[in-house]
Amino acid sequence: MNKAFVKESEDEEGDLPDAMQLPPGTRNYLTVTGYDRLRDELVHLIKVERPELVKVVAWAASNGDRSENGDYIYGKKRLREIDRRIRYLTKRVESAVVVDPGQQENVDQVFFGATVTIVGDDGGEASYQIVGVDEADAAKGRISWLSPLARALMKARAGDEVRFMSPAGPRTLEVLEISYL
Repeated sequence: MNKAFVKESEDEEGDLPDAMQLPPGTRNYLTVTGYDRLRDELVHLIKVERPELVKVVAWAASNGDRSENGDYIYGKKRLREIDRRIRYLTKRVESAVVVDPGQQENVDQVFFGATVTIVGDDGGEASYQIVGVDEADAAKGRISWLSPLARALMKARAGDEVRFMSPAGPRTLEVLEISYL
């Protein structure tokens, strides 16, 4: 069957890695900067990338035989990818619950948006900011609020020991410092 007649899935989260999917009934919390990044990407795709690509595809289509026209074929494929990303971002931005860490009242406890400095069993220190699923990046020290480490740290205070199950097995960490930027 020709792909032109096949409806793409409306469930865009089905194509996502498990780490980016929200459990049913869970809110899509984002920090202010995370929300701004998603919204900026959405606006860029809608106002810049997509219109430029539509021009390229229209030009390629006007060249005649579309079956062997690489610009047309790859342009249409990229257009589908952009449209899929636009639908995903639109849903995420619309469902976002923006939390400003700077407005947190209980600054002595770990909540969404906190930057937590911890020390592990081995004596190594690390800092992590607890952020939304869409803005998590462990290499930059930003972990999802749904991750096992973030869940273990929630409501902890400086000096508390927390235990959690990591991929390497059970771990115990001590909370050294909590800050909200």
